[in-house]
Amino acid sequence: MELHDVWFVLIAVLWTGYFFLEGFDFGVGILTRLLARDRPERRVLINTIGPVWDGNEVWLLTAGGATFAAFPEWYATLFSGFYLPLLVILVSLIVRGVAFEYRAKRPEEHWQRNWETAIFWSSLIPAFLWGVAFGNIVRGVKIDRNLEYVGTVWDLLNPYALLGGLVTLTLFTFHGAVFTALKTVGDIRERARRLALWVGLVTAVAALAFLLWTQAETGNGRSLVALVVAVLALVAALVANQAGREGWSFALSGVTIVAAVAMLFLSLFPDVMPSSLNEQWSLTVTNASSSPYTLKIMTWCAGIATPIVLLYQGWTYWVFRKRIGTQHLADAAH
Repeated sequence: MELHDVWFVLIAVLWTGYFFLEGFDFGVGILTRLLARDRPERRVLINTIGPVWDGNEVWLLTAGGATFAAFPEWYATLFSGFYLPLLVILVSLIVRGVAFEYRAKRPEEHWQRNWETAIFWSSLIPAFLWGVAFGNIVRGVKIDRNLEYVGTVWDLLNPYALLGGLVTLTLFTFHGAVFTALKTVGDIRERARRLALWVGLVTAVAALAFLLWTQAETGNGRSLVALVVAVLALVAALVANQAGREGWSFALSGVTIVAAVAMLFLSLFPDVMPSSLNEQWSLTVTNASSSPYTLKIMTWCAGIATPIVLLYQGWTYWVFRKRIGTQHLADAAH
């Protein structure tokens, strides 16, 4: 296997890790409006992801940086062609980070309510737009002979990509609901399980339609295996949720995300960004990659740094592993 193939796999792993981890805290952010009934319950939801949300976003930074270094042509075409939706995602993530930090700085109800609203929208918008973006990457976009995107932002809002956005939105919300059930106690835990059932059923319908569409258009034997794993894992997650096995349900919803993202990358390879104008103008792992020397240096750096990051993030989750409820909140407003 060539180094550019290895880095395609590594970038796929980074995006998969990002969607697995950031997926549930996007979902929890959305649930601050769908599940929580009052300010204490919203505080509980925010506290479940408070110690980990910023660490989860490291995966996005790493995925973007790895794409820039390993496949500069892919990075350039992607970020120039998808400039507006990616800018909206970036602004949402900035607002989201500020909202987490500033929400408890003052005790006034309207102050905290406004920041909680910001958390909701800045979680919902990226959850939807990431699906739109990856839907377009897999489907193919208007790339010319100079390997430049020549379409418009309206070309990105096609039915396939919008369905992809709906899938990531509902899947992340389901992932967040089972995480909430895993991390909370009392009434909010029971309501999270009930909500997870209904969101999961909607997710199953949307995801099955999207994945079958993907398989029919660009799929192969390997992507078919990933499709089957994703569907079976989602069904098993729903069953585990109904049985009150929140740990299994969360793990299986994570497997659903991993298998679904893997299917997209398996459908994509060896392209990294297909051209809908001419197959010969597509960006591939060969014509979009950096030099072998650059990839070699990156491989050594990644081999040293990645285990350290994984150990540290795993330790963080272990330290904050216990369940919480409204009874665990301090009496002070901030």
